Amino acid sequence: MSAVQQARLSKQQVDFFWREGYVLPNEPLLPENKFQGLQRHFEDKLARLPADVRPEGMDVPHFTDPKLFEWLFADEVLDMVEPLLGPDIALFSSHFICKPKGNGKKVPWHEDSAYWGKMISPMQVVTVWLAIDPSTRENGCMKVIPRTHENGYSDYGPVDTTTHVFGSEIKPHQVDLTKAVYFELQPGFCSLHESKLMHGSDANSSNIRRCGYTMRYISAKTVLNPESRKHHQLYLARGKGSPENVFADPAQSYEHLARYRETVVKHGH
Repeated sequence: MSAVQQARLSKQQVDFFWREGYVLPNEPLLPENKFQGLQRHFEDKLARLPADVRPEGMDVPHFTDPKLFEWLFADEVLDMVEPLLGPDIALFSSHFICKPKGNGKKVPWHEDSAYWGKMISPMQVVTVWLAIDPSTRENGCMKVIPRTHENGYSDYGPVDTTTHVFGSEIKPHQVDLTKAVYFELQPGFCSLHESKLMHGSDANSSNIRRCGYTMRYISAKTVLNPESRKHHQLYLARGKGSPENVFADPAQSYEHLARYRETVVKHGH
């Protein structure tokens, strides 16, 4: 734990997370000045995005943008996940999912674990979903099905990628919509969810943009599958890592890896 801050989740919140698969801390993730810096940095990135690239698809931006580690490695963030993962923490991934107003794509019902397969062992990832914009039911906030994180590998069918962020979705008979919980968040607030939890979000047909930054963390003892090292890498955020892993340098840009992912792998999550 950092010297400045203490654990940011109570025992009750930690217990709730492991029981339900998510938790809503109900407090700003970052100090206001840090959060505003991230907002400005995102707006600059969005302004430079090529016209033919959808803003929902800004996957692993930290591979080529080392400045993002100012927020990804912030003590305030790591102190939020340490009660769940322990003192040894690695960054697994990050992703800006920005739904434009009027035509923002739907995020299909999915489990993160199903997309990642056997990339890491064990499959246990804590995602911090930070609201850059207001996130409401009207503009397509995240929704989850509590207590579905015991499996993580449901049956999937194809969906249209012109209207959906990903190309597959959990088959409808496996999703109990009556149990859905919507995460409505103000800018600067966050949710945390476990990698095997069913979740998704509706399309954004409103007149308000909806952007969130997903910051994904694992125990630094978790091992990245050697085959996955061709298109992915881990970063040691805090503590000590497994000797089986080779951790990337957060000060370096990995343009070649980003190009390989885009042209060969295209995980998108």
